[in-house]
Amino acid sequence: MKNWEKNIRKVVPYTPGEQPKKSQIIKLNTNENPYPPAPGVKEALAHFHTDDLRLYPDPVVTDLVDGIAQFYQVDPSQVFVGVGSDDVLAMLFMTFFNSKKPILFPDITYSFYDVWAEMLRIPYTQIPLDDAFRLNPSDYKCENGGIVFPNPNAPTGELLPVSAIEEIVQANPDVIVIVDEAYIDFGGESALPLIDKYDNVIVVQTFSKSRSLAGSRIGFAISNPTLIKYLNDVKYSFNSYTMDRITIALGTASIRDRAYFEQTTEKIIKTREWTKEQLRALGFVFGDSKSNFIFAMHPDVSGVELFEALKKNDIYVRHFGKPARINEYLRITIGTDEQMHKLIDFLKKYLNK
Repeated sequence: MKNWEKNIRKVVPYTPGEQPKKSQIIKLNTNENPYPPAPGVKEALAHFHTDDLRLYPDPVVTDLVDGIAQFYQVDPSQVFVGVGSDDVLAMLFMTFFNSKKPILFPDITYSFYDVWAEMLRIPYTQIPLDDAFRLNPSDYKCENGGIVFPNPNAPTGELLPVSAIEEIVQANPDVIVIVDEAYIDFGGESALPLIDKYDNVIVVQTFSKSRSLAGSRIGFAISNPTLIKYLNDVKYSFNSYTMDRITIALGTASIRDRAYFEQTTEKIIKTREWTKEQLRALGFVFGDSKSNFIFAMHPDVSGVELFEALKKNDIYVRHFGKPARINEYLRITIGTDEQMHKLIDFLKKYLNK
């Protein structure tokens, strides 16, 4: 090893879901929304002045921040935006997790958490979920340097009630508690009311799932103005212009269309519940997902076998493999009614072959 190699920051990177290049497939592996963005997004893109691209974007992203603040009925000083919720969460890790005490998050959860912790040299402890893949608030009543968890959890889809989240917050007044709500719009109750009761809560959401803008990369955090200021100080020390002009315009158009947002999320919820019934009838085992995916296993067929069989027939789902206790599970994104009918038809034939 050369001397300079000793100074390289080495990490095992996050592995995103496969993005197949084939066109005629059923893609249910990355929790994307099967419906297009709000009509105003297409209109904003059509009327975007390309000459404006020679100018830097608004560093404080005023239009989008104001739109988010209006939608969630908070002050703009309570909103932080980033390039997808991954960017927001990474900034949160950098800003608030600087204690020598370990931060806490579940053992089966969003697999970027341990990547950021390793990269930023943040000590951490992974708290095991129970046998039903549920988070127990009492496990988080110990000394720590901060807490982060998704709600609903990913990849399990299990939802923690706000009362249980509040129990965690009350037990940890001296650290920051981050609630990652990437999937909250598909049937859960947001923890946003807690930001008015406690000064250490930050709620993170995204435009990637319920607003069909995974390709534009928009995420945001809502908290009290003090924490948002600290967050912005770190952001502007890292990169002042993180969001481009086109993305700002599209995100602003999206957040203004509440009716379309509610319509599409309701369609996905309805399709999810139908899919649960069908999978249950086929013998699959899974929790009561409140997200836009189902985390399921079949007691008679291995997860790897099902994953490969589906992929061979151009139906893509997600198989994680690690940790071992989820090796038999598949995470199945909810697509259109037509896509889910094709999935169920294939599974019926495969399981009864």
